Amino acid sequence: MVSNISKPAIPGLTEIRQRLASTRLPDDPVNIVLPDDSSRWSAIMRQTVADTMKPAGVLVPIMEHGAELTILLTQRSAALSMHASQVSFPGGRMEESDTDIEATALRETREEVGIEEHYVSVLGYLPTLPTITGYAVTPIVGTVSTRAELAIDPAEVEYAFEVPLSFLLDPANDIVREREVKGQTLPMVEFCWDEVRIWGATAYMILELRKRLLKQ
Repeated sequence: MVSNISKPAIPGLTEIRQRLASTRLPDDPVNIVLPDDSSRWSAIMRQTVADTMKPAGVLVPIMEHGAELTILLTQRSAALSMHASQVSFPGGRMEESDTDIEATALRETREEVGIEEHYVSVLGYLPTLPTITGYAVTPIVGTVSTRAELAIDPAEVEYAFEVPLSFLLDPANDIVREREVKGQTLPMVEFCWDEVRIWGATAYMILELRKRLLKQ
């Protein structure tokens, strides 16, 4: 049977830039935006958010391959103390030397996958969101020059890979699973690309990007 549901039109770089033009870097990197389903959170989850959050920034790297756009992701090292072996965007915790959370995301990207700051053109920002590990994460969306070459730091990243933007923007590829978080079972969307599971905060950021690019 042929589905009557049409696939979403995938915006090009010019449209992406326009749809993110009104976004702004937060003045306070720990001023989080609660997810729409936060009213269902348990008291423990709410307490985690109420406690002091640590600022962090990630880059959502858009790679251009002719007419195709992809998103660069990393598989984190199994040796890390937090979020080991999970898929994530390059990024990490803010340091005192960082001028703002954008600088954090760009520095961490250089350290983790070797993309230097001058190869990134920032297009806009997604809302700062909390993680269950106590971080307030601000996603920075940017394109990466084709001249940039990856240099993976094995202490933090096992490998990097790319997923077509068209795949991530298509709701037909959403996988809804129930996940237990601090004693509460919640439905969450995740993705599976080439047998790699993309879930948690990373999947949520992708959904936020989708809302803005498809004007949902």
